[in-house]
Amino acid sequence: MGAFLANIRYVAWTALAVGLAFLLYVAAQVANQPPPSPIFWEALFRWSHVLSGIMWIGLLYYFNFVQIPNVPKIPEEHRGPAISKVIAPAALFWFRWGAMATLVTGLLLAWNQNYLWQALTLGAADGFAVPRHIFIGVGMWLAVIMWFNVWFVIWPNQQKALGIGEVNAALPPDVKARSARTAMLFSRTNTFLSVPMLVAMTGASTLF
Repeated sequence: MGAFLANIRYVAWTALAVGLAFLLYVAAQVANQPPPSPIFWEALFRWSHVLSGIMWIGLLYYFNFVQIPNVPKIPEEHRGPAISKVIAPAALFWFRWGAMATLVTGLLLAWNQNYLWQALTLGAADGFAVPRHIFIGVGMWLAVIMWFNVWFVIWPNQQKALGIGEVNAALPPDVKARSARTAMLFSRTNTFLSVPMLVAMTGASTLF
């Protein structure tokens, strides 16, 4: 058991397999028919969306509440390449792909439930007659803005700041510093937007 738990790949893939098997069983029981049934696809997209969102927002909060505030407290001679060459790139990998998976599964879930266009138009597609579509549409657009910030602002600037790739490794220190600040400011923006986004996403299922 110790060897199993010590390997994150074993833990992650086994957990996913168990979760999927449990999902298949429960969906079959509820729908009273073998999967894939409509309820199975809804459950699969919702589960994947929540799981991806935990990865994305969890790392967003890690960066903003743990790494960014505390790295400057570490003396430069002890900081070394451990964070900039190992920890940060690995965290950014899961961060940006968590964002992508959250967006894709969220769109698939909305499509599966037949409210994708209504939500993206903030309720205009049905004459603003369905408050839930307006509410969840706000959350979806906030998530899209956050996803855009991750892929097209934060990640490119972090590549420069961390010197990822030959071109970025040769950048002067002042350019890297400016890029790090830009990435930080947009990361803080996403932290701010995550609160109303989560209110909209959870409220759409709770209030309506």
